[in-house]
Amino acid sequence: MSDEKSKVSDKASEIAKNIWLAGVGAYGRAVDEAQGRLEKAMEPPKLFRDLVKAGSALEEDARHALETSSASAKSSVEQRISRVRENFHMQRPARIEDIVALQKKVDQLSRKVDKLTRALAEQTGKEGGAARKKTPAATKKATTRSKKA
Repeated sequence: MSDEKSKVSDKASEIAKNIWLAGVGAYGRAVDEAQGRLEKAMEPPKLFRDLVKAGSALEEDARHALETSSASAKSSVEQRISRVRENFHMQRPARIEDIVALQKKVDQLSRKVDKLTRALAEQTGKEGGAARKKTPAATKKATTRSKKA
C-alpha cells in the first residue's frame, strides 16, 4: 500500500504541480497581454508625433511649391505686361521731359480753344446785336399800334 500511497501521492503532487504551473502560466500570459496593451496605449503619442512630422514635411513642400508657382506667375505677368508695352511702343516709362512736353501741348490747345470760343462768342454777339436792334424797332411798331387802337 505504501507503493500505492506513494503513487497516489506522486500523482497528487504532479497534479498540484501542474495546477501551480498552469497558474504561473496564466499569470505570465496576463502580464504579457498587459504589457502588449500598455505598449499599444503608448503608441498613439508616437503615432501622433510621426503624423505631426509628416504634416510638417507636407506643409514645407506645399510652401515651397506655392513660392515657386507664385514666382513663375509673377514672371508670367511681367512678361505679358512687357509684350503689351512693346505692342504699344511703351517700353520705357514716362520721363519728366515727356510729361512737360505734353503739358505744353495741352496749354497750346487750351489757348486755341479759348481763341475759338471768343471768336464764336463775337460772331454770336454781332448776330445777337443785330437781332437786338430789330427788337426795339419792333417794340416801337407795337406801341404805335396799341396807341392807334
